[in-house]
Amino acid sequence: MAEGANNGTRRPRPNLLITGTPGTGKSTTASALAEATNFRYICVGDLVKEKNLHDGWDDRFECHVINEDLVCDELEDVMEGGGVIVDYHGCDFFPERWFDRVVVLQTENSVLYDRLTKRGYSGTKLTNNIECEIFQVLLEEARDSYQEEIVIALQSDTIEDISDNVASLTEWITTWHGTGSPEKC
Repeated sequence: MAEGANNGTRRPRPNLLITGTPGTGKSTTASALAEATNFRYICVGDLVKEKNLHDGWDDRFECHVINEDLVCDELEDVMEGGGVIVDYHGCDFFPERWFDRVVVLQTENSVLYDRLTKRGYSGTKLTNNIECEIFQVLLEEARDSYQEEIVIALQSDTIEDISDNVASLTEWITTWHGTGSPEKC
């Protein structure tokens, strides 16, 4: 098997990170992709809660403060085997070698606003997440943290977008040969 974007680590199947602002469709996309490809799906937020991989609760943002070291320790062995889809709204603390494709989902601001308010987001939490999307914070974070050729941005406004994204990512997975190619989904 050829060496790939994962810094020379050889594995039979690629690992993907699905990231983006909350409400962009990460969980929907990642779980559908896992089902389509028979890959393992890991939602980091759920893992943090289940395994107590946090340092407490942030009242301002109404969420757990994850312990990044504990999360990475928990996932290290799982990631080595490949065939894993990780879903999380951040990406800069994961080891670069873990991923062969980093997908940043993006959503039009009015669509995102509606999704987040339906989830009960308000105040600082709502404003912060909308601003993150406007300023493309997560796309920039991904580009700063991973090789340019493995980072892609995909639009995720509608169910059709999500279906198209799952189809194109499934196609990418089936053509992956450990080389980080093809360049596009």
